[in-house]
Amino acid sequence: MMQGTSTSEGVVSPVRIGRLSIGALGVLALALGALQSVVEPALPLLQRELGVSSGEGALIGNALLVTGAVVTPVAGKLGDRYGGKRVLVWLMAVVSAGGLLAGLAPNLPVLLLGQVLQGVMVGALPLSFILVRKHLPTGASQAAIGLVVALFTGGSMVGMLFAGPIAEGLSWHWMFALPTIAIIATTLVVTRLMPHDPPIPSDNGIDWPGVVLLSGTLLAFMLGLVTVTRDGGLPPLAVGAIAVVVAALATGWVVVESRAGSPMVDLRMLAKPPMWSSCLLTFVITTSSGMVLFLLPQLFAVSADGYGFGAGTTDIGLFLLPGAIAGAVSDSVGGIAARRFGPRAVVVVGTVVTAATMIALASLHTAAWQLVLAKVLTAFASGVGTTALLAATATAIETKDIGIATSLLVVTRVIGVALGAQVAGAILDAGAEPMTGRPTESAFVTGFAVAGLVAALSLLVVRTTKKGARA
Repeated sequence: MMQGTSTSEGVVSPVRIGRLSIGALGVLALALGALQSVVEPALPLLQRELGVSSGEGALIGNALLVTGAVVTPVAGKLGDRYGGKRVLVWLMAVVSAGGLLAGLAPNLPVLLLGQVLQGVMVGALPLSFILVRKHLPTGASQAAIGLVVALFTGGSMVGMLFAGPIAEGLSWHWMFALPTIAIIATTLVVTRLMPHDPPIPSDNGIDWPGVVLLSGTLLAFMLGLVTVTRDGGLPPLAVGAIAVVVAALATGWVVVESRAGSPMVDLRMLAKPPMWSSCLLTFVITTSSGMVLFLLPQLFAVSADGYGFGAGTTDIGLFLLPGAIAGAVSDSVGGIAARRFGPRAVVVVGTVVTAATMIALASLHTAAWQLVLAKVLTAFASGVGTTALLAATATAIETKDIGIATSLLVVTRVIGVALGAQVAGAILDAGAEPMTGRPTESAFVTGFAVAGLVAALSLLVVRTTKKGARA
C-alpha cells in the first residue's frame, strides 16, 4: 500500500483512508472501552472476592486511570512527532500485556499491576484523533473523531452488559481476558489496513526534561490522590509533603517548558482561553460524574434488607446499561450541539441537569428506576458537555498540536473521574457501620449531595471565564 504522495516541494502528504480503516479503528476503540469498563459493575464482586474495602475498591479502577493520566500526554506528543499509527501499535502491546496479566491475577497486587499496564489505553484516543485528522479532510475527520469517541463509550456498554454474566458464569478473570483477545486481534487488523501517517519534520528533538517533569507531576498527584483518600487518609505532614512534591515538580515543568526551544507543551497554547477554560470545566464536570460512577453500583449492591437492592454483578450491569447508552449518544451529539449553541451553553444546561438530579437523588433513592434515571441524565449531561468542550478546543488549535492538546483534555477527564471516585469512596468509608463495615444510607445521601454541589461549580467557572474572555 502506498503511504503518501509527493508534492512539488518534496513533502510527503498522507493518503486518504476508507471506511474499512476507520471501521477497524472504531472496533479497536470499542474493545478498549469494553476492557476499561468491566470493573465498574463488578466492583462489589471484586471487593468480596479479594477481601478489600470500598476505598481499596476505588483503587482498582483508579490504578488504570493513574497510568492513563501519566502516559496520555506523552503518547499524544510522540504521536504528533513520530506518527500516530506507530505509537498506537506500541501502546496496544502494553495494553494487551496488562489485560492478560489481570486475567491471570491471583490477588490484588497483581490485578493492580495489570490495571496499571492497561491504563496506557487512554492514550489511544488522541492517537486516533491524529490519524483521522491527517488522513481525512476537515469535515470527514470531525465525523470520524465522533465515531471513535462514541464507539469507545459504546464499548463501555458492552463491558457493563457482559461483565456480570462472564464473571458469574466463568470467573472474573475472564472479564479481562476476553476483551484483551479482541484488542490483540483488532490491533493486527489496524496495523494491516491503516497507512502510516507521516511524522512532522522538526529540527529539535523531544523535550525529554519536559516529558519527565510532566509525567512526574501527574504521577505524584495521582498517587497522592489515591493514598490520601483511602483507609482514613494520611497524616497531615504526609499530605503536606505530597503537596510540596507536586508543586515543586509542576513549577519545574513550567520553568523548563518556558525555556525549551521545542517544548512538550507550548505554554502559549495552554494559556489560550479556549484551552485552559475547557480544561477547568472538564475537570469540574468529570469530578462530579466520577462520584456518580462509583456511588451508584455500590448502592445497587447494598443488601436489600436495609435501604439497598441486593443486586448481583449481572443486574448491576443491566441497571447501568441505559446510562452507558445515554453516554454513547451524548458523545455523538456533543459536537453538533457545540456548533449550534456554543460549548458554554451546552455546559450550563448539562450542569443544571446534573446538579438537580443529584440533589433529587439524595432524597429519592428507594426504587431502582430512580437510580437508573439518574444515571441516564447525568451520563448524557456529562458526555455532551465534555465532548462539546473537546470539539471546541480541537477547532481552536493548530493541526500540529492536535495530539498534545486533546491528550491534555483526556488527562483532565481522567483526573476528574479519579478524584470523584476516590472522594466518593472516602465518603462511604467514613460513613461505614463499625460492626459490619457497610456504608450507612446517610453516607450515600452525603455523596449524592456533594456530587450535585461539585457539578454546580461549573456555573461559577462559566461565569468567571466568560468575564475573563470579555476583559
